[in-house]
Amino acid sequence: MGWMHTAKFLTTAAQLHHLPPIDVPEIAFVGRSNAGKSTCINTLTQQKQLAFASKKPGRTQHINLFSLGKQGVTDAVLADLPGYGYAAVSRSDKVRWQQVMVNYLVSRPGLTGIVLLCDPRLGLTELDEALLEVVRPRVEEGLKFLIVLTKADKLTRAEQAKILSITRLHAGGGEVKMFSALKKQGVDEVAQLLWQWAHPVLPAADTTPDTGTTGTAATDAPTSADSEDIQQN
Repeated sequence: MGWMHTAKFLTTAAQLHHLPPIDVPEIAFVGRSNAGKSTCINTLTQQKQLAFASKKPGRTQHINLFSLGKQGVTDAVLADLPGYGYAAVSRSDKVRWQQVMVNYLVSRPGLTGIVLLCDPRLGLTELDEALLEVVRPRVEEGLKFLIVLTKADKLTRAEQAKILSITRLHAGGGEVKMFSALKKQGVDEVAQLLWQWAHPVLPAADTTPDTGTTGTAATDAPTSADSEDIQQN
């Protein structure tokens, strides 16, 4: 989707209070350090080095924001959060990063949706389950949630079907998608879903006069042509 390809680096911050206030929908990418988070972001945006993919997982220590929008107008922001669970970093660093991430997920005002990256060969780990518990209250309040099972090319079709079924049982009302950067599996589906998160179709306001007569539809209501344009973007 062309909209995803407009991604540009916006800012980076080591602490939550260093992030600028954002008045557009913000979508966070989270996951274990070796789950393929950076690769997923780079594949969705068709930019090889937008998100830093280190050979040593766990090196990213900041929250990185990327703006999305055509004609230079930002209409959404992607947030790349530090990976968690990598054993080679110090315990104090892991605790600090995880606390920053938790604070972000429970208190960031403009947060619209969360994408949790997971290696399907490992399934949802204990740390992933802990994150699900952290965000569950906000998801129940309407926060969008998606689990992306990366590296799908490593599995057979039967294995993919099995892990999809299992993960959906633990998704807590969120969606689950298979994804392969190598085979481009699920790329369009995930991109389209993120577009919908950032551009929700609001119900048309009822402008019919209270006279008992039949009114006409609101002139600003989405038309079928508008819907087709959105799907083509």
